[in-house]
Amino acid sequence: MALAVTSSSSSTAASTSFFSRIASSSDPKAPQIGSFKVPERPNGSSGVVNLTQRRSLVMRVNAEPQRRDSIVPLAATIATPEVSEKQDEEDYEQLARDLENASPLEIMDKALEKFGNDIAIAFSGAEDVALIEYAHLTGRPFRVFSLDTGRLNPETYRLFDDVEKRYGIHIEYMFPDAVEVQALVRTKGLFSFYEDGHQECCRVRKVRPLRRALKGLKAWITGQRKDQSPGTRSEIPVVQVDPVFEGMDGGIGSLVKWNPVANVKGNDIWTFLRTMNVPVNALHSQGYVSIGCEPCTRPVLPGQHEREGRWWWEDAKAKECGLHKGNIKQDAAQLNGNGVAHENGTATDADIFDTQNVVSLSRSGIENLAKSEERKEPWVVVLYAPWCQFCQAMEQSYVELADKLAGSGVKVGKFRADGEQKEYAKSELQLGSFPTILLFPKHSSRPIKYPSEKRDVDSLMAFVNALR
Repeated sequence: MALAVTSSSSSTAASTSFFSRIASSSDPKAPQIGSFKVPERPNGSSGVVNLTQRRSLVMRVNAEPQRRDSIVPLAATIATPEVSEKQDEEDYEQLARDLENASPLEIMDKALEKFGNDIAIAFSGAEDVALIEYAHLTGRPFRVFSLDTGRLNPETYRLFDDVEKRYGIHIEYMFPDAVEVQALVRTKGLFSFYEDGHQECCRVRKVRPLRRALKGLKAWITGQRKDQSPGTRSEIPVVQVDPVFEGMDGGIGSLVKWNPVANVKGNDIWTFLRTMNVPVNALHSQGYVSIGCEPCTRPVLPGQHEREGRWWWEDAKAKECGLHKGNIKQDAAQLNGNGVAHENGTATDADIFDTQNVVSLSRSGIENLAKSEERKEPWVVVLYAPWCQFCQAMEQSYVELADKLAGSGVKVGKFRADGEQKEYAKSELQLGSFPTILLFPKHSSRPIKYPSEKRDVDSLMAFVNALR
């Protein structure tokens, strides 16, 4: 059929008449313009869906998510098509191998591409800002959430505000349950973690809020690095099925965990941050490296590992809060600081402080030394575990101390205080965490504990010279 167009008015009228006939036609083969023809539903609803209505049923992946008080409500508002085909299950172990040598930017881009609005960056307010910068550089939309424990440093809150303004985003904050926090504080006080360990407080203030947040996601992005804690994170893959937490679909395997900077060294992260001139936590310039809650974080000294600033009153192997429990290598056997399990504390690692100038003391030897009230010479003794990364870090300075004190009248010794000896060392030798350094004076029965975190040879020598 041909339509003659003579004027704009006649064209309009003809067009109107044409589309009216199309819309009223009962021919199932008639073309549908401006609408979709779908099968009649059992409930008798209309089978015609307007294009605008149809689009509203599809999640706008490229749209900036609205600000919400938590992740879960946001996820609950996402409308999905009524009929969807189940995607083939991804082999994430193979994907991790494929991306093992990929850059953080490439890994981040892959994560955002695969999961769109169902993935979010976990931002702790430390160098995790690198993750946000990588996400920004991909050009893709991204979401960020953070756990506000209620005990963060003021500098951390200021960083949150700076990050939101720089990137034009709204961080989705998750808070602990007020009733649980109230019960914990009323029962045990504000600082119970100094006495019975940090796990309970972290469980209430961090782990449970994280669990709620992840229930609204299909994947999350973390700033875990292998070099952050060699004892617990040394085998982090760049992507994995989360072995601990569940996603929005529920059940094991319903959440994917991405670790784009797993293979990046801490120094390289900081080079990237300085190069890109991104905002960072002001505490970093005050000696803080790994930053958590204010009561449980302190600066580290030169030569100390970054995790020594977290929960410093506990053993090195406990330097985790539970957020990344699935990445902690553990066994029924004792877990050492390098992630290697020893049955009942029996060593399979090479010993440390192994030099002719350091005397290895047995249990009876250290007992005799501790009981003696009239020693012929003073002793310096380190209580250690060969698997402890902090003991390993001070090995060179302690050996150098022994060399300097050789022939000076001061004996230098070591006592392995883990495994079966640990309880004795804690009750009789003031062991708090590894390493613990003691000076047994010549004319005193009680040993003096080295109080400083400085473990360089000059600081150790000053301690000995002041007391011997």
